Amino acid sequence: MFASNDFVNGAHTAVGSYHANNWGLYDMHGNVWEWCLDWYADYGGDATDPAGPAFGSGRVTRGGTWGYGAGSCRSANRDSLAPGGVTGDSGFRLVLPADH
Repeated sequence: MFASNDFVNGAHTAVGSYHANNWGLYDMHGNVWEWCLDWYADYGGDATDPAGPAFGSGRVTRGGTWGYGAGSCRSANRDSLAPGGVTGDSGFRLVLPADH
């Protein structure tokens, strides 16, 4: 669903603009980089939910953004951004258990 004119318009899309993924979650990849709690560090090999180091200089961002190609819009795509860093293509996701 990356093939849209979001990049041409230079803006993000509204929440729920695209189809949900296999787990029923919307907008997980390609809208904005998603801030994560983990500090950024390289890790080798396959990793499932790596915890990251106890401290660092940049927080992990995941998922790609509308300014990148479709191949970069996936959860395994990760980068880092300083905690005080501000970009026009990063954000975060508020999560609340369904029973609340």
